[in-house]
Amino acid sequence: MPYLEIDRYRSYYAGDLSKGGTPIVFCHGSGGGHHHWIYQLKKLPETINPIAVDLPGHGRSEGSPENNIGNYRDWLHKFSKAAGLEKFVVAGHSMGGAIAMAYALKYPEQTIGLILVGSGAKLRVLPAFLEELRQGSVPTDLPDYLYSSGSADELIKRGREEVENTDPSIYLADLSACDHFDIREELPKIKQPAQVICGDEDRLTPVKYSQYLKDNLSRGRLEVIEGAGHMVMLEKPEEVNQAIAKFIEEAF
Repeated sequence: MPYLEIDRYRSYYAGDLSKGGTPIVFCHGSGGGHHHWIYQLKKLPETINPIAVDLPGHGRSEGSPENNIGNYRDWLHKFSKAAGLEKFVVAGHSMGGAIAMAYALKYPEQTIGLILVGSGAKLRVLPAFLEELRQGSVPTDLPDYLYSSGSADELIKRGREEVENTDPSIYLADLSACDHFDIREELPKIKQPAQVICGDEDRLTPVKYSQYLKDNLSRGRLEVIEGAGHMVMLEKPEEVNQAIAKFIEEAF
């Protein structure tokens, strides 16, 4: 299995660093892992080289989760150095989108573009969610916010099982990082082309969040996908991949 050593910890990634094509590094959202990008890893065109990471303390990566987006951003920079990636597109879902935007602001020379899925310039978290996590339990209704009303029962079931089997401390760290994230004033400083994608039934990062990104990024474009919720890349993988492929073809 592919691991890199970062800060003395083994860090997992999925993909082939030796493959040609435009490299895209995918960052998952709160409590997630590289498997949230399974359809991008397997189904994007050969002209694209997808790499999906497990952030510290997530999935198969060692270390501890962070409660600060900047720490995840700087970990990703260390990952890129260890992986030999000089310039690449940074993609992220939800919290991963926050990491991607923070990366573009601090490391613009490496960032050739952004793909922001179900994300926002400010990621406020329901106070009740954070309080329940501080008490050591995952909010029972959190899975209800992840998928659209029309998603397959099996997909919703797997999502609920994943949430219930994730250590609450991971969600607490990640959602605390999201709750403190706000780069609304800095968005216009991001000059790279950016593809924004969201589901029209997203309850955690509603369409207005993505519309704000599109309107305030220097080179933003927006794709709203019908019949999808917050986990749009799992609910509507073909539509997401089409949007990504079109963006890469037209922007690069």
